[in-house]
Amino acid sequence: MIKSSTMKTLRATPLFLLLLALPVMASDHAPPAVQPATAFAAFEVHDDEKVAIAAEPYDTREKAAIFRVDYLGHGVMPVRLIVTNNGARPISLRDARILFLTAAGDKIQAAEPEDVERLMTRKEREGSKIPLPGPLPPIKLKPKASNKAIEEDFNTFEYGALVVEPHTTRAGFLFYDVSDLDNPLQGAKLHLHKLRNADGNELFYFEIPFDKYLKSKSSQMN
Repeated sequence: MIKSSTMKTLRATPLFLLLLALPVMASDHAPPAVQPATAFAAFEVHDDEKVAIAAEPYDTREKAAIFRVDYLGHGVMPVRLIVTNNGARPISLRDARILFLTAAGDKIQAAEPEDVERLMTRKEREGSKIPLPGPLPPIKLKPKASNKAIEEDFNTFEYGALVVEPHTTRAGFLFYDVSDLDNPLQGAKLHLHKLRNADGNELFYFEIPFDKYLKSKSSQMN
């Protein structure tokens, strides 16, 4: 077996130094600092309703390094949702529908942990089969337990604020299966509807083009 330089360094490092480094290593998987929605490239503001919402895709390896799992490598796009309520009363996302609209107009719902697990380990999640003689159907073994890293990522990062209080910003991630798309962000939008104000009235829908993000990203590279 070829030993990597990392392994050699670790073996040569005193144990107490490794123990001191553990808290730092464990803190790597932490949500980014919360900023107002208008601080991001792709956002939409409703002045009358005093609400701003941004969508920030984590479409590079560098940005996605905060996660425990390689979502991009398996066709899953993490999108950070940032909701800023500049009004004096709370708004509700309890009934909200937040869809990834592709350039072709297809609607993709946010994935649950089991959806991501199924996509990443499709064959494993199907379980093994034991063939039986004669006309009897094979016995299907129970698939392995869910992926702990995915569960931990969803617990840490998933958007979960059902209410956004006055003069407050809430943020979190939604995960979308875009494995069938070659350029998932190009021409796509994040569509939100069924957000409600404190009186229960529905806000006007939000539709945030990811092209705004791509344009900003392109200008930063030039």
